[in-house]
Amino acid sequence: MFLEETADDYEKALRELDKLQESLSRKDEQLAEHREREANLRNTLLTAQKLADDVRHSAKQDAKIIVREAQNRADTVLQQAQARLDSVERDITELRLKRTDVKSSLKGSIAALDHALEFIKGQDAAPPDELRLHRPRPMPAPAPKPAALAAVKA
Repeated sequence: MFLEETADDYEKALRELDKLQESLSRKDEQLAEHREREANLRNTLLTAQKLADDVRHSAKQDAKIIVREAQNRADTVLQQAQARLDSVERDITELRLKRTDVKSSLKGSIAALDHALEFIKGQDAAPPDELRLHRPRPMPAPAPKPAALAAVKA
């Protein structure tokens, strides 16, 4: 009886040991699967991080290129605008000089016509038997105005 009980206990212990070894084997397989998944996840995360870094770096490079191109275009537009401004300023200066010349010419013409009218009035007032010759008085050249000189210097 004691031997039978001992044999039964030993048999139970052996069955229990087999069950525990099977359980341990399953747990080892599960652990290996989990470790494999963990390695895959780690590799995936590293790849995603590298990809994100590459995208970020590429975006920064693209942004630098875009900014550089925009600055170049802005510089070109600014240079064109400056050239146009210089051209318009030259045109304005030329027109001011022409206006000054026209004013001087008109003043001279008006003065000459005024002298001619005075002469004609004098002729009309003089007795008819006296003949006067018209000799226009020499006109002094008009002095340039300070504003015209400033426009020429500018």
